[in-house]
Amino acid sequence: KKFLHLKFQRQKPLDRFIVDFYCSALLLAIEIDGESHAEQQAYDKLRTKRLQEFGILVIRYTNEDVMKNLEGVFEDLERKISERKKWIEERQE
Repeated sequence: KKFLHLKFQRQKPLDRFIVDFYCSALLLAIEIDGESHAEQQAYDKLRTKRLQEFGILVIRYTNEDVMKNLEGVFEDLERKISERKKWIEERQE
């Protein structure tokens, strides 16, 4: 539920979609893509574009990355969250 002291919701409905994890403070969605996502790339692209229209950043990881390289996923996510925090702060100025 929390990562880097940020609250994340699981299976969060946004517009007409449901994202795997969502942090409202950063307008950040995290998607964990399983094997089925290889067959729905066009849908995922459309979905990401629609969420971006609301200012939401969508970060994607494969299920394989999460299972085999969780530490690397966390490191990448920490970096992206740091960048996103800066972006949010700049918008509030």
